[in-house]
Amino acid sequence: MQYYVEYWQWLVLGMALIIAELFIPSFTIFWFGLGALIVAGLLWLAPDLNLRWQLFIWAVASVLFTFLWFRYFKGMMPDRTKAGVGREAILGESGRVILAPVENRHGRVRFATPLLGSDEWSFVCDQEVVVGDRVHVKDISGNTLIVEKKPKAEG
Repeated sequence: MQYYVEYWQWLVLGMALIIAELFIPSFTIFWFGLGALIVAGLLWLAPDLNLRWQLFIWAVASVLFTFLWFRYFKGMMPDRTKAGVGREAILGESGRVILAPVENRHGRVRFATPLLGSDEWSFVCDQEVVVGDRVHVKDISGNTLIVEKKPKAEG
């Protein structure tokens, strides 16, 4: 028994896989959908293409697209996330103390521009600080900043 696959069936499969990428964001299903669209195009041009060749072309195209994406093109895309650069992005930044630390409580510092999505952070400091003092970030410990007091400008 011979089973014939029409070009529109590959087209539907390709579109379904590409749409599935919206719900399962792995960015690999997309390439299998694109491979199915390639087979649909080839089958439209050569309608007597054997099912074995169709499956072979789909597998090769899908693997090739996936390989090219991860090997070459993904590296060319600029990384717009801040993942992995949090510590470096915040070190050295300065802000103003809005709540001085006491024995059992961290202080709060506010920055003019938000750092990593927040303009206020809890902090600890080795020196004594009061509300209004300028501090700059020395290090990070979990979700708490380790700051040091900025010397007042002499004038």
